[in-house]
Amino acid sequence: MDEQVLGIGSRVRHPDFGAGVITQVSAEAWEIVFIDHGWRRLSRSYQQLEVIDAMEPDRDLVSYEQVENMMIKVLRRFSDVQETVELGDKWKGGMMILRPGRSDLSEKEIPIDAFFHKIVMARDRLRVMEQRINSSELTDEDKVNLQQYITRIYGSFTTFNVLFRYKTDYFSGEKS
Repeated sequence: MDEQVLGIGSRVRHPDFGAGVITQVSAEAWEIVFIDHGWRRLSRSYQQLEVIDAMEPDRDLVSYEQVENMMIKVLRRFSDVQETVELGDKWKGGMMILRPGRSDLSEKEIPIDAFFHKIVMARDRLRVMEQRINSSELTDEDKVNLQQYITRIYGSFTTFNVLFRYKTDYFSGEKS
């Protein structure tokens, strides 16, 4: 199937799940309820979906997910409120052990949650700095240069993404 624009209510057939109806549309995926297999989320690039009856998409509709993501972006941009970010379950109660390269020095143990909290605070402060740069009276060129620098800092922090419970909280740096 070529990349089609299908709206809510379009009837489709999947080679494994059978007949279904599109109940939600996002930029990346369709949410489809299949008669025999229930709810599934399929990428819009999926090629083996047969269209039985295409419905024209309503251009004014916005999904709950889109509204939620927009609200999160607005809140992050215009507030200094620190959001609750969860540590991945496998790290809860864990310890970091820092072992020096010299045998005459002792190890240092740090609770992972304390370290994680510091990482999240650094990320939140970077976000506030971004907001202040964007609302400052710097030249556009200076703003862009500072933004690129902050993006590289985020990239340096991607190593710590393993600690986060949700991917939406991950650091992301420059995209290649």
